[in-house]
Amino acid sequence: MMKLYPTGHSGLNGYFMMYLSKWKRVAVLLLLIWIAVTYLVISPLRCDGNTEETSDFQDRLKAVSLQLESLKQQHNNLIAQIKKSSGLNVNLNDLETSAFLHNGGGPSEEYENLRRRIYSNTKEIWYFVNHELTKLVNNDGQSEKLRAILDQVADRKRSLLSDQQKLLELDGYHEWRRIEAANVSDLVQRRLKYLQNPPDCRESRKVICNLNKGCGFGCQLHHIVYCLIFAYASERTLILNSKGWRYNNKGWEYVFHPISDSCTSAYDDKVVQWPASYDAKVVSLPFIDSISQKPKFLPLAIPSDLAHRIVRFNGDPSSWWIGQMLKYVLKPRTGMQKAINETIAKMNFKKPIVGVHIRRTDKVGTEAAFHHIDEYMLHVKDYYAQLELTQHVDKKRVYLATDDANVLEDARNKYPQFEFLGDPSIAKTAATHRRYTPLSLTGLLVDLHLLALCDYLVCTFSSQVGRVAYEMMQTNRADASDSFYSLDDIYYFGGQNAHDRRAVMAHAARGGQEISVQVGDLIGIAGNHWNGFGRGTNKRTNVNGLIPWYKTADHLVLYSFPDYKHVPQYPDTRQKDL
Repeated sequence: MMKLYPTGHSGLNGYFMMYLSKWKRVAVLLLLIWIAVTYLVISPLRCDGNTEETSDFQDRLKAVSLQLESLKQQHNNLIAQIKKSSGLNVNLNDLETSAFLHNGGGPSEEYENLRRRIYSNTKEIWYFVNHELTKLVNNDGQSEKLRAILDQVADRKRSLLSDQQKLLELDGYHEWRRIEAANVSDLVQRRLKYLQNPPDCRESRKVICNLNKGCGFGCQLHHIVYCLIFAYASERTLILNSKGWRYNNKGWEYVFHPISDSCTSAYDDKVVQWPASYDAKVVSLPFIDSISQKPKFLPLAIPSDLAHRIVRFNGDPSSWWIGQMLKYVLKPRTGMQKAINETIAKMNFKKPIVGVHIRRTDKVGTEAAFHHIDEYMLHVKDYYAQLELTQHVDKKRVYLATDDANVLEDARNKYPQFEFLGDPSIAKTAATHRRYTPLSLTGLLVDLHLLALCDYLVCTFSSQVGRVAYEMMQTNRADASDSFYSLDDIYYFGGQNAHDRRAVMAHAARGGQEISVQVGDLIGIAGNHWNGFGRGTNKRTNVNGLIPWYKTADHLVLYSFPDYKHVPQYPDTRQKDL
């Protein structure tokens, strides 16, 4: 095993003393912020008001206090876990065999889950406080004070989240996460290449995917992803039939590199429609929306043989897995790549930068609600306010992608303090009557590429393009699970199997629309309301209603995909220790 710290025990001793000192400072800082937030939230009780107003405050703030207490306990648990996982409670002379070096030197799953949970719950308590106090802002004589309290709580929320993000740099695992993410991604890509280029194409089993779905590019991309996941799970080579494709009549292969270099035909073999038996040599897939006998390996499932590795560097393994499928298929040919590069070269794309995707035209009023530019910019401003706590920001840049050419000009006029990057001509080609053209496709690929390169993404997940941009973002870094904000839906994959969360804390319904849960209950999720609550159905009681989001955790579905033993874990065939 490669040693993480080859300098000897004396160096280790000094390092861990410094390490412990840092954690003490972080722990004290987090605790002080918790106390400050508690005081500021409870301070409205000190103001004058009638008995009814005070009672209303007390009811609401009691709920806030409960969440704060839970957050404090989780913070204490994290500090304890850090000490445990980093070997601070063992003899420094025994560090080579300590828990700090377990699992190849990376963090434990327990540590990563706890760290992410605290970060998520910090946001959830802000959603709750902001929602509850905003409802009271319009009360006579209270609005000014409440708005001031909200502003101060928002400042402290940003400070707390900023400190928690520093854990990624201070816990000693930053480089490990980057390398491990690259290694697992490389393994998946090599497995897909092996699958798509069998030694004998004529004799290989295949799955047929017809790219004739009547929808936009993001939707069609997800259709190919679904087909490729099906191929991976069933060890079949994917044959993509794309002649007559609405973006290019000649087919997918005239815009992107083919998904197979050597196997592109089913020959004259009999094609069997799904559902089919395992022995069927060639299977043709329906659209995911109408598939019967839906396989358990469909999203949001991930491979069980990779899960223990993925969860240690990424907080949203399902979107990371789907991103790997996109990484394999989205390889523009030279001509298309040149057009993309030329368009990008004209823009002053620099970091820091926030990506904003605004979908209008055919989407609004049918599949999604209208969201004003102000709603997007609220989260852009919040991102930069938090970033400025830790670094100097020379310019607040925003890459704005939209299918409405007027949005970019309106944004520049209304928010002159921001530098908006974007190409109005791309928005014009995205108009409904011009959408299915090669020029429109080039513009869309530019938007997707740049949105995925942004530091943070503000979008609507009701839009397939918004979700694709996030999935591509997951392929550009070890973990993008905290690098986005969706104005409407939580992340999902169209046609997915059930998305469940598991109750990690018991909850007794407090009337209204709330439901009760016990620890361990599975809850079928309908969505997060971004006010501290989400809606779902308790699968034990079959009761539907609201539940505090912080009392639940995502239930990750694992499936025994093939482990492709013929593909080595690493390109040079050696098992590497990180």
